[in-house]
Amino acid sequence: REEVLATCIKACEDMSYRGAGTLEFLYQDERFYFIEMNTRVQVEHPVSELVTGIDIVQEQLRIASGLPLSVKQEDIKITGHAFECRINAEDPENFLPSPGKINHFHAPGGPGVRVDSHLYSGYTVPPFYDSLIAKLITYGDSREQALMRMQIALDEVLIDGIKSNIPLHKNLVRDSGFKEGGVNIHYLEKKLKI
Repeated sequence: REEVLATCIKACEDMSYRGAGTLEFLYQDERFYFIEMNTRVQVEHPVSELVTGIDIVQEQLRIASGLPLSVKQEDIKITGHAFECRINAEDPENFLPSPGKINHFHAPGGPGVRVDSHLYSGYTVPPFYDSLIAKLITYGDSREQALMRMQIALDEVLIDGIKSNIPLHKNLVRDSGFKEGGVNIHYLEKKLKI
């Protein structure tokens, strides 16, 4: 982890990067490999916010306003674990879009549960845009606690009127291979037999 962090800091310093961004890596066989840098706030930023306690959007707005960050790198501590499920308006069997009217929407809640969404009962999901309709994020002191909270939250969330990938997420978070950790980039295609 320290080597990845040092690589990220050096890359940003070398290019005088200013702003929110994410460097992505794959880790395999005790080595990490750079994939890409996204020069924006990522969809997954709530995971980082929950494990660091830092509001990344607020910090990005500070930077855009010409203000310095409110924290220093050495002050950032990672605690706990977080998971994020992207809830998409799509058929979980074939991943085809599922636009239409939301008859009823109920967001889960409770300790360590965050929902980022624009949905409401009566909302119509348009067919013209990205199918992402909600992000369900859970946090826990341990990986097991965060995962249990995700299982419960997925059981509590209700989106009636369209198809969503919630059934797929429910299946994945209960899968023994996923629960034990150590899955690789081929996990989903093998599980779904794609």
